[in-house]
Amino acid sequence: MDIAILRRRPCLRPSPGRQAVLAVLAAALLAGGTFHRACAAEAPEAEVRIDNFTFSPATLTVATGTRVTWVNADDIPHAVAAGDGSFRSRALDTDDRFAVTFEKAGTYRYFCSLHPHMVGTVVVEAAPRGAAGSGP
Repeated sequence: MDIAILRRRPCLRPSPGRQAVLAVLAAALLAGGTFHRACAAEAPEAEVRIDNFTFSPATLTVATGTRVTWVNADDIPHAVAAGDGSFRSRALDTDDRFAVTFEKAGTYRYFCSLHPHMVGTVVVEAAPRGAAGSGP
């Protein structure tokens, strides 16, 4: 029966310069990860459904900083375009999505550029102090 003898090997330690670099990188990664999670948790979202040649809801009221996503649930393509030209999607096929983050308070009227009778409105109200936000 062979018995393996474990020998203690000295631990390999990085030089003080490498330790400093590793510490800075670790701190940056931790800070970045925390920042992204905090921002994601604060960013409100809303959805507009495109179906049967209508936007639903036709009027949506959100706070500044809200990301609004249009989802085409119709069987034919649609394209979302702001009346003031501040945003415009490509043609959206069934289940395609298009999103805009509204950073400025105001009323944004939009329509389907393929079917101009389809209209909708996003009303953006100033977010309470301390809330995230800035975009169209």
